[in-house]
Amino acid sequence: MIAVTFVSVDQMREVDRLMTEEVGISLLQMMENAGRCLATHARGMLGGSARDRQVVVLAGRGGNGGGGLAAARRLFGWGAAVTVVLAQSRDEMRGVPRQQLGVLEWIGIPVRVVADGVSDLFTGADLVIDALIGYSLRGAPTGVVAALIHAANASGRPMLALDLPSGLDGDSGEASDPAIRAAETLTLALPKRGLLAPAARPWVGQLHLADISVPEKVYRRLGLTVGPIFAENDIIPIDRT
Repeated sequence: MIAVTFVSVDQMREVDRLMTEEVGISLLQMMENAGRCLATHARGMLGGSARDRQVVVLAGRGGNGGGGLAAARRLFGWGAAVTVVLAQSRDEMRGVPRQQLGVLEWIGIPVRVVADGVSDLFTGADLVIDALIGYSLRGAPTGVVAALIHAANASGRPMLALDLPSGLDGDSGEASDPAIRAAETLTLALPKRGLLAPAARPWVGQLHLADISVPEKVYRRLGLTVGPIFAENDIIPIDRT
């Protein structure tokens, strides 16, 4: 098992800023990397093939949702029957996530906007992907997002969370009411400290880390030494013992 460095939410926010403002790696590039890794990991959870498997992707309006949309496109291309569920109207999507949504709509991937009524969303799903809220969580989820989390948890379907289970605090590991109870979590770049908290384990499930191509020099700017942790695979398991 490879030892990795855990970071705070503020440190991860600074990594993202350096990537876009100084390195010149765009949000779209990082989102595509995240989506590819998420789709690859989802395929593994589906037994190694996405063909004819039913996948529901829950997508928020931010970068986390955009990563989920990128994964939805790949899984659809690999033969999965994908349904995307938005926690907000299409008009509320902005920037790169809205661009990702436009691609999905052009391809013809079913997109549902949930205003009310979530009871039928997960019928027959082989996997649910949680891409509702990333590390930018402020307070407990409310409204449609909260309803989706409750319904997903009640569905009994296996869930894969992107970066953090929605509703989980990235620094403390404290779970809001509600919070996604994931079977597995695929966190990005470096794991957030809250994922290490013993109290977070029932929500995080098995923890894996995905490469989104952050240069070592970026980490050194934050006083971190990371090294080539993805030398053998772009998705690695994280040991929390």
